[in-house]
Amino acid sequence: MSRTRRNRNIRASQLFFILAGITILVWVLRGLGILTFIPGGIILILILLCVITGIWSRLQRG
Repeated sequence: MSRTRRNRNIRASQLFFILAGITILVWVLRGLGILTFIPGGIILILILLCVITGIWSRLQRG
């Protein structure tokens, strides 16, 4: 595997884990009542982005 392809794999995985962490953090804080001003649509968008980046990360590994 070439060096640039390996870097893309790592970056795609990092992006997935960062988005998943942000999504879980926002979801928990909203559930606790700390981030009540964030609409549910934002959480759905974050979940959708996690799914898309997860699929993209998996396809990058090939």
